[in-house]
Amino acid sequence: MLRAGMAVVAFILGWTALYAIVPVPTTFFMMGESRRLGGIERDWVPIEDISIHLQRAVVAAEDANFCLHWGFDMDAIRNAIADGGQRGGSTISQQTVKNAFLWHGRSWLRKALEAAITPVMELFWPKPRVLEVYLNVAEFDEGVFGAEAAARHHFGVAAADLTPRQAALLAAVLPDPQGRDAGQPSAFVDRRAASIADGAATIARDGRDACFAN
Repeated sequence: MLRAGMAVVAFILGWTALYAIVPVPTTFFMMGESRRLGGIERDWVPIEDISIHLQRAVVAAEDANFCLHWGFDMDAIRNAIADGGQRGGSTISQQTVKNAFLWHGRSWLRKALEAAITPVMELFWPKPRVLEVYLNVAEFDEGVFGAEAAARHHFGVAAADLTPRQAALLAAVLPDPQGRDAGQPSAFVDRRAASIADGAATIARDGRDACFAN
């Protein structure tokens, strides 16, 4: 049993270290969606080819303290608990672990693995790498994964050329990419995008993008 446990730990460490260097080839969720839909849209690009506007927008939308924590935002977790679980407490780091290494769905096993792998990933990966992987594996529409595919799918531009408005619209759909449309936003998505754009500008002004902005 001890030997098996050590083998699992070694495997996780090696897998995490590998993904610190190489593009993530696919994920369990991508594979499932590809089978269900008959294919997906995806094109990996380095962080240098992703608009800083999108980087700031997703941080503003999903994890405003991204540069300040070690994988878990304890204040956000406490607020989520106090709110009865009605709001999410997961950081971009936790979401990256879930998307890149694990599967979607609610289970104690997945949450336990996510909690175990997240600090390991933070140890091996610099913050720009966490954001790079997140922006390349997140779903932005049904079967549309990553910033490059999303930018081309919704706006006909490369991820590097996204405007602040377009970036905010993409960030606004992240909690429900199959129910929200960045290209034809509802009134709710439009309002959410405006709020995210304001948050992204604030993050730029107060230096909370220092760990990833060049």
